[in-house]
Amino acid sequence: MPGWVPDHAELFDELLREAPWRQRTRTMWEKDVLEPRMVAVYDGPLPPSLEQLRATVSARYDVAFDSCLVNLYRDGNDAVAWHGDTVRKVLTNPLVVTVSLGASRRFLVRRRGGGPVLKEYAPGQGDLMVMGGAMQHAYEHTVPRQKNASGARMSITMRHSRPVGHLTDALVGPA
Repeated sequence: MPGWVPDHAELFDELLREAPWRQRTRTMWEKDVLEPRMVAVYDGPLPPSLEQLRATVSARYDVAFDSCLVNLYRDGNDAVAWHGDTVRKVLTNPLVVTVSLGASRRFLVRRRGGGPVLKEYAPGQGDLMVMGGAMQHAYEHTVPRQKNASGARMSITMRHSRPVGHLTDALVGPA
């Protein structure tokens, strides 16, 4: 849904200032490497602006979104490789909700295991993307490096640990 967050620039600035940013390491090819992006993981209560987003999508999809992380793609050199979200390993039909803030960046989708790009999106500036059903099982997605990126992009990603249709009081943040 384009422009789902109307005050996206203010939210971008707030998160840039206040989120608990860090650059994680990942083991690849028997070496520890820095992930090419910054990440803010929220383990406890969410700030009010993120709690409002979480509560809205939780109510809309009848899902207790209980995980929230924010990726910061600082420029066109930051990226994430082809992947399916790991929530697919514990849920049959997980929903993954992503709100994109800042500059638009390419978001590509292909069948799991490789092959041609099937869909290309350019989310940014408050756009909402919802990946549901078999998406995480049958397909992979990426935000590739993009040398001509026009600026920084954030993706606020929310996931759930219980099946769809199980909205509970055990949510991140205040009720």
